[in-house]
Amino acid sequence: MQTNVNMKVPLADEALADVMMRIVSELHDVAYLIERIEPMLGEIEEEAAATSPDRVKLLQGIDLAVQKTRGLAEFIDTVTGTIPQEWLVDITTAVNLVKLADMQRSLGKNAPRHGHSQPLTQAAGDFEFF
Repeated sequence: MQTNVNMKVPLADEALADVMMRIVSELHDVAYLIERIEPMLGEIEEEAAATSPDRVKLLQGIDLAVQKTRGLAEFIDTVTGTIPQEWLVDITTAVNLVKLADMQRSLGKNAPRHGHSQPLTQAAGDFEFF
């Protein structure tokens, strides 16, 4: 995870549908990242969860966050299918307001998508300072 608030994306109009599909892809990434946490919390809290309604609610909340994120992604994906390719937007300001450099690149113009935003190949314990 990197931050870079000074990164500027060149001014250019692009198809709204393309921008929306990049947002859909980011939402799927968020859901996936949350899902990766859920099993670990379930194992850690297994015994305690059986005796604590608050812990059960926490695990249910995590599951709900995944479902809502996926639901939003599917909703935007479906609506995007009806947007004409001729509808253009300038996303320069919006992208520059995003604090995570990786997300700026993912949402920026002509950003290629290569799997998840969080690589699964990093060794456990690898992290980036921000």
